[in-house]
Amino acid sequence: MARTAPLPAYPGLVVESDETVWDGRFPIQRIRFRQRRFDGTMSAPRTWELWRRGRAVALLPYDPLADAVVLIEQFRLPALAAGVDPVMVEVPAGLCDPGEDVAATLARETAEELGLPIRRRLPIGDFLLTPGGSDELVALHVGEVTAPPCGPDGLVGLTGLQSEAEDIRVRVWPAARAIEAALDGHALNSVTAIALLWLAAKRPVLRALWKDSV
Repeated sequence: MARTAPLPAYPGLVVESDETVWDGRFPIQRIRFRQRRFDGTMSAPRTWELWRRGRAVALLPYDPLADAVVLIEQFRLPALAAGVDPVMVEVPAGLCDPGEDVAATLARETAEELGLPIRRRLPIGDFLLTPGGSDELVALHVGEVTAPPCGPDGLVGLTGLQSEAEDIRVRVWPAARAIEAALDGHALNSVTAIALLWLAAKRPVLRALWKDSV
């Protein structure tokens, strides 16, 4: 489906106008609409800008034998605009190419950003990153990997596609330390925080499930 396709029909939703106001890589639509309110009346006309980014994936790379996660760091200009440290700790993630399924995107992004294969994976859930402004829906999974050799500070090395000017630093974190950082509010990337908080709740179950690697 094209990112600028009309909205799906929804009971009580009346779209009065729908125009594409930016037709770049990620189009922006301006939609004027009314919707049936919870009290049964119709709302006044409302105008929202909708940023069409589409389907995305993210993977929490976990090594059950080492009990470690492999995370990346990269510069994010919007984080700087928000007034926080622009070098963000993240899980590998990316947008699905047209016609590409989740498994293929996960494998591609993990190979590009980590240089690691995924042995097996489990779905964590689907999450809307910015439901007030964008349709980007992220399929978050946990994947079994083998943590690569690293230095005392966990540093593995640098990766990233030159064709996309990517500048990515890879680091291995002990799972307990990464979870503690998320619980302390230091994981500012929302998908990374969700992934690590999920691991905090599910780590014993996951290690038991993947016990042949432990």
